[in-house]
Amino acid sequence: MSESGIATETRPTAPAVLRLIMIVAIALSLFQLYTAGVRPLGLFYQRPIHLGFVLVLCFLIHPVFGKGRPRGRIGWAIDGTLALCGVLVGFWVPYNIDIIANAIFPRPIDVAVGVVTTLVVLEGARRAVGLGMTIIGIVFLLYAFAGRRGELPWLADWMPGILNHRGYPLDRVASQMTLGAEGIFGIPLGVAATFIFIFVLFGAFLEVTGAGKFFIDLAYAATGRQRGGPAKAAVLASAGMGSISGSAIANVVTTGAFTIPLMKRLGYRPAQAGGIEAAASTGGQIMPPLMGAGAFLMSEFTRVPYVDIVLVSIFPAFLYFGAVYLLVHIAAVKQGMTGIAAEELPSVRAVLAEGWHFLLPLAALIWFLVAGYSPMRVGFFAIVTVVAAAVGRALWNFIASGPTARGLADLCRGGMAKTLEALDLGARNAVAVSMACAVAGIIVGVVGLTGLGLKFSAMMIAFSGGNIVLALVLVILASLVLGMGLPVTAAYVVLIILVGPALTEEFGIPLLIAHLVVFWYSQDSNVTPPVALAGFAGAAIAGASPMETSFQAWKYAKGLYLIPLFMVFNDVIIVGGPLWLIVWTGLVAMLAIAAFAAALEGFLWAPMTIWQRALLLLGVVAIFWPDLRTEALGAALLAGLLWLNWRDREEVAPRRS
Repeated sequence: MSESGIATETRPTAPAVLRLIMIVAIALSLFQLYTAGVRPLGLFYQRPIHLGFVLVLCFLIHPVFGKGRPRGRIGWAIDGTLALCGVLVGFWVPYNIDIIANAIFPRPIDVAVGVVTTLVVLEGARRAVGLGMTIIGIVFLLYAFAGRRGELPWLADWMPGILNHRGYPLDRVASQMTLGAEGIFGIPLGVAATFIFIFVLFGAFLEVTGAGKFFIDLAYAATGRQRGGPAKAAVLASAGMGSISGSAIANVVTTGAFTIPLMKRLGYRPAQAGGIEAAASTGGQIMPPLMGAGAFLMSEFTRVPYVDIVLVSIFPAFLYFGAVYLLVHIAAVKQGMTGIAAEELPSVRAVLAEGWHFLLPLAALIWFLVAGYSPMRVGFFAIVTVVAAAVGRALWNFIASGPTARGLADLCRGGMAKTLEALDLGARNAVAVSMACAVAGIIVGVVGLTGLGLKFSAMMIAFSGGNIVLALVLVILASLVLGMGLPVTAAYVVLIILVGPALTEEFGIPLLIAHLVVFWYSQDSNVTPPVALAGFAGAAIAGASPMETSFQAWKYAKGLYLIPLFMVFNDVIIVGGPLWLIVWTGLVAMLAIAAFAAALEGFLWAPMTIWQRALLLLGVVAIFWPDLRTEALGAALLAGLLWLNWRDREEVAPRRS
């Protein structure tokens, strides 16, 4: 099933344990369906209960001594105790919410439960995600304790002065982690407990009912002759869906449910497929007309008409998706992916005749998104639609083949078995991403407690020393830290208030460009480890490591960092100018993006040597230089190097054939 081994390689062999895992997984999925489509719950009910279920599943699926090893009495004593702690985590806050909300100071028992919750989350992440995520969470906790009033005052001596803070005792940190909405039960886990889970479950229903095979066959029939066809289709689909959905994560879980399995089938590694989808989905937030609602806020801040912001954003968005598209193509060529011969591909007409009813869930999904329903409610209706489509087709086949009482009984038993299988599969596949998001909540809590986000913004002015490039690098760091605890749009608002005046007044960047740059950089928390929520969502669908998928997303989303720099140093593409200059700037921008992708991968039409890649990067820098002659020299250098690479393709082709 999943390449990550979440539900297969670590699967216990004892039948009783398998039944217990299935019962817990099905209960979790039913709880999520109930809260998504019947009765939504408040965050202090939804998130703790979700985490409690996930912790119990995690400790049942992942034995303490590792996969393939018997637990024994000691192992069961450890895992059983941790699973009971998971039950406590899911029960405590919802049951005591009134007392916790009205308490002036946290009770000792609440602090103790907070400590237990934090420890079991770190251990669960170690098993389900990997040691790296756990270490990151521990480092942030140590930072919270560092300071003269903290538990570890001596650690403050190891930190630069601006990063120093008062330090916090154990009870304050534990309260921050589990008694508010800025810690473990914060935004990252909220995302996992709502529409990430529901769309992972949607993907499980697609797989079990056969819809996944239908879309794979259809995509193969339509794009199979191209190199990396499904991955390219994912890029284009995400451009449209992301702007509609208003959320990179919602885009990943909607389009990714279809595109990620296609990419894996074609030959992309699971983490690579999830990363491509996350990078493409993030681009949906910068794609006009909606731009994730950012265009409306930008218009309000800058007093620039909304239509003008949409128009000037089209070309930068085109550059971004062009970069992702090109990187996808290069990956396909490097990995030796070739188009499939037409005679080996299924017929589009035959595929549609067999499984046209599976288009209904996709149509319903798009309709509900466009109609303005929340992503969680959209996921619920999508699941209902795919079940209805599968049941309708099964009944049609049953009637067409001659109905019998025994056939009806077999049909009902088969349908119930597939439903339970999908509920089980969806919950298992969500364990890793939920644990990653819980640890991300620890990071969020420490950032909010210590004021680390605001300190990074203040450091921009102090450390840049008037250097605009260094200032923009610091904006990237500040946006990443703020993005750990805030949604993208909120991170943009906070950051533009903090650093916007400095960018326009101290560095002379035009107002609209300053806002566009900050808005673009505010997207980076979707694809930049350690808190890459879009990457985590892609990992859940791909069945891959969340951190590995996030690094892949970061790699494919490099245009997110490069294109804002181009806006700053070549502002004519935003503020306007002579027609010939705008055309020239647009052409060299496309050339620079292509060259940067080639330098990053070391390949375009043929492999590149180290000196060629170095010269490409030098040419890209020259194109960014705010001087026309330097730009022209850089463009000539890039064109020459790319021509040499194109010429070398003839030498590579015979060796590939």
